[in-house]
Amino acid sequence: MAELALFVSAFLAATILPFSSELAFVAALKNDMPFVHALFFASSGNILAIIFNYYLGYFLYEKTKRKLFHSFIGKKAFLYGHKYGYFALLLSWLPVIGDPLTIVAGLVRLKFVWFVIIAGSLRIIRYYLLVILFSK
Repeated sequence: MAELALFVSAFLAATILPFSSELAFVAALKNDMPFVHALFFASSGNILAIIFNYYLGYFLYEKTKRKLFHSFIGKKAFLYGHKYGYFALLLSWLPVIGDPLTIVAGLVRLKFVWFVIIAGSLRIIRYYLLVILFSK
């Protein structure tokens, strides 16, 4: 049951909802959840949510492309997002700015495989660092 709660917490935290999974993750570790289980469930929830965000952005492209490309700033932003998007994903693990970046990745149509590799591995690394910092 605690694993499911951690999974849901991590999923919700990776959406644009103002929610933090780090507290739930550390609480799970402090309540003797094996770190492998905590790492698996938190990472899985977080990665599934960023995939959801990516596809949300991907499908929003059709609705927003006319507005984007009719504006000089919108067109420039799209081109910058496509050109530097993979580098921007290096910030996707950060609170507040990271989750919108995963939506933008879908909007600018970054390659899905590279998106998951970059953003997903950073999510796992973030939780692993918490394991190192807060395990007994």
